[in-house]
Amino acid sequence: MRVLCVVLLSQFLLAASTAQQPAADAQSLTSYCNFSDDNQVSVQYSAARKEEPQNGKVWTPGGSAPVLFVQTPLMLNNVQIPIGGYTLYVIPGRKNWTLIVSKNTAVGAKYNESQDLVRANMDTAQLPENADTLHVSFEHSAPKTCGLRLDYGKTAAFGANFLEK
Repeated sequence: MRVLCVVLLSQFLLAASTAQQPAADAQSLTSYCNFSDDNQVSVQYSAARKEEPQNGKVWTPGGSAPVLFVQTPLMLNNVQIPIGGYTLYVIPGRKNWTLIVSKNTAVGAKYNESQDLVRANMDTAQLPENADTLHVSFEHSAPKTCGLRLDYGKTAAFGANFLEK
């Protein structure tokens, strides 16, 4: 009887651990930017190709909102972003994109405009080569400034500058 219980328990645990592993195509990546005083801002995101962006509609690249981690108070569009975690959403447009920093950090939650902390316009340019998956990077443009860049498809969106307060 004990052997049967041990076998059943081990099969259950194996099945449970397998169910919690991310799918093979769900590639989680993180981009960082370090300020001159060793504080950091980072974005964790999925590079999986889930849905195509549509002009004027909120887009969650990779099927889930990227997560912004802030280790020091920041400013974006003259709005303070306190230390903590946030989700990022994007609204693609024909001439520019809008970056949304949301206070909602519930995993898998749908976008809720009432949770917006700040929005920032992002300029766009055409990439020389198609980016098949989302690529997030930072440009360290000054000791206390980190500019966010998003590349997807034929579009590069940039110009959302996080300023260390």
